[in-house]
Amino acid sequence: MDLVVGQFLTGLSYGSTLFLVSSGLTLIFGVTRVVNFAHGALYMLGAYVAYAATSALPATPLGFFGGVLLAACIVALAGVLIEFVVLRRIYAAPEIFQLLATFGVALILQDVALAIWGPEELFAPRAPGLKGVIEVGGAFVPQYNLLLTLIGPAIFGVLWWVFRHTRWGTIVRAATQDREMAGALGINERWLFSAVFALGAGLAGLAGALQIPRETVNLQMDVTILVEAFVVVVVGGLGSITGAFWASLAIGVLHAFGIWLLPQSTLVLVFVVMAVVLIVRPYGLLGRPEVATRTVRAATHAPFVPLPARARLAMLAALAVAVAAPLLFGDYALVLATEMAILALFAASLQLFMGHGGLVSFGHAAFFGLGAYAAALLVRHASLPFAAAVVAAPLAAGAAAALAGFFVLRAQGVYAAMLTLAFAQILWSVAVQWVDFTGGDNGLLGIWPPSTSRLVYYALTLAVVGLALLALRRAALAPFGYALRATRDAAERAEALGIDVRRLRWAAFIAGGAFGGLAGALQVFQKGAVFPNALSLSTSVDALVMVLLGGLQTLSGPVVGAIAYHALATELLRHAEYWRLALGVIIVVVVMLAPQGIVGTLRARWRAMSAAQGRSQASSHRSAQREGSQ
Repeated sequence: MDLVVGQFLTGLSYGSTLFLVSSGLTLIFGVTRVVNFAHGALYMLGAYVAYAATSALPATPLGFFGGVLLAACIVALAGVLIEFVVLRRIYAAPEIFQLLATFGVALILQDVALAIWGPEELFAPRAPGLKGVIEVGGAFVPQYNLLLTLIGPAIFGVLWWVFRHTRWGTIVRAATQDREMAGALGINERWLFSAVFALGAGLAGLAGALQIPRETVNLQMDVTILVEAFVVVVVGGLGSITGAFWASLAIGVLHAFGIWLLPQSTLVLVFVVMAVVLIVRPYGLLGRPEVATRTVRAATHAPFVPLPARARLAMLAALAVAVAAPLLFGDYALVLATEMAILALFAASLQLFMGHGGLVSFGHAAFFGLGAYAAALLVRHASLPFAAAVVAAPLAAGAAAALAGFFVLRAQGVYAAMLTLAFAQILWSVAVQWVDFTGGDNGLLGIWPPSTSRLVYYALTLAVVGLALLALRRAALAPFGYALRATRDAAERAEALGIDVRRLRWAAFIAGGAFGGLAGALQVFQKGAVFPNALSLSTSVDALVMVLLGGLQTLSGPVVGAIAYHALATELLRHAEYWRLALGVIIVVVVMLAPQGIVGTLRARWRAMSAAQGRSQASSHRSAQREGSQ
């Protein structure tokens, strides 16, 4: 009984921390509709600032908790700065681009912390006066854990009172339920967004600051807490503080008992729970369906048309450069070009159902990694030849996409995206823990193509990727692509016209998964190995960044985005000490100056120039006609 009580209280204390982080995340999303990928970095920043403050202040309860509150206030100011400098300038852009901007901010904050505090793990002082234990129900529980258990409900009570009994809270609730109507009623959205971002960031900073007596302060603490906070927010219901509170406590307790009773399930348990909740209730426990439908809006755009002759010549020139560059610049350029080609296919496979179908995925790495593992396992355990493994891998990934898509398409917006993340994390945990079959963290090594020549493999990769990209382009310009975009822009009207919306999106999701699996198969033979990180969240985020950086609503955007992102990341990693800072600044600048992506912005400027030239020619023609008539 004492073990049960101890684990239960441990789970409540962890759930309390989860609530502080997730409440800020759900609040920011509910009001601003920003999926804040920088929220974990703000949590990490709160821990670092609290470490510095508590180390400098006197080792007394007042000094320690004063440092914790100071850290929360500093992180709140950082949140206001992020909202004012970055997000305020792109609220009019499609919401998915705001996600890209916050990803860039997360990279910046990570290297800022690295520059100030260094790469080593830091050990913060214990909380003065709370270093002992208390016996509760026969279990000995640390005093500090009990304090954390009380802080979460106390913060929830304060937030509940503020949102129910103050004018500002009423405004926040109104904006959460219908932001457009709140703006039409005269609410100053700019000040509201800044205040909400400050509160949300401050809560994340407070959570990070309160964790320093329990764990070391390090640069990796942002990713883990961000993923779990997303799980809490989605299970509770986006925009619901009450839902986040109960979901936090439930997941905290589940996590504690999972470690005790089923230690092998700790990596996947919360994602299984999230998947089950969203399958049963697609908008979370206390979420509202109308919130989910407005989380990600795909902007309508001019219809895609076949390339004009000039653009085709440019594509042929780019292909010639792709073929010739590795021959001119040596082995390094050869490896880099091969990786760019594979990543271009990976990004294009995501863009098939995200850009055309409006289905955002936070877990597209599931199909990329599954294709890689399928090819490697077939070669290793079934002794399949190279060509057969490359053909079988996309079939396996497509079959997995069919299964996942059946459930993903029951949800909408961010809820659907989080279901894809749950699917990817489940596969990742299997790859990590099934050591005898997948090799675990050591991966599967020695998976090489028949030819040892990198030039031969590059030529083969370029041919396969070129054919795959051509097939994706043909699909986009075929009736399939037009019907898919109709379901994205006006699903009800498309349904009324006789289009089977769900089946069409499912087909696009399966095709995207299959092409992603093909990219993974090519990658495993390029690297000669596959590791669980092929299934990780960071790989999924890389795919999102490549698509958005190039241009979501363009056919060539994923290719350009993949080349630009991989080249930047690789060269910055080689030559810049703080490469994440530089890459993050570049991403933020591109999003602010070119919210349509690189190709989308260039296309818009080209059309504007062509229109202006056409007007100028028409004006000159009219002037000539008038002169002739005179």
